Amino acid sequence: QVHLVESGGGSVQAGGSLRLSCAASGLTVSSSALAWFRLAPGKGREFVAAVSSTGRTTLYADSVKGRSTISRDITKNTVYLEMASLKPEDTAVYYCAARRRTIATVLRSAYDYWGRGTQVTVSS
Repeated sequence: QVHLVESGGGSVQAGGSLRLSCAASGLTVSSSALAWFRLAPGKGREFVAAVSSTGRTTLYADSVKGRSTISRDITKNTVYLEMASLKPEDTAVYYCAARRRTIATVLRSAYDYWGRGTQVTVSS
């Protein structure tokens, strides 16, 4: 059974930074593409970042490109999302997702497993 458990969310002032973690069990991050999505009030769940199973391919939403980094630690079977220069519009619940395939994609429907999310609140 696959479980994805997010952590690292919290409240931060605009301009600050956070590192979100997603610990995976029941699958290995070296065999699965992984991603982060977010859900803000009044909006649909949107893509944030993704990484291929090899780590060689990363994808980012335009809204976070240049200030976010997705990475993996194979030894800990964990994927991370580091976000800097945070803005109030980054406020959302952030979800980790994994798919049974190795190729990263921005498509929400392509991911087979989801965590329960971690709240990020950015105040101005």
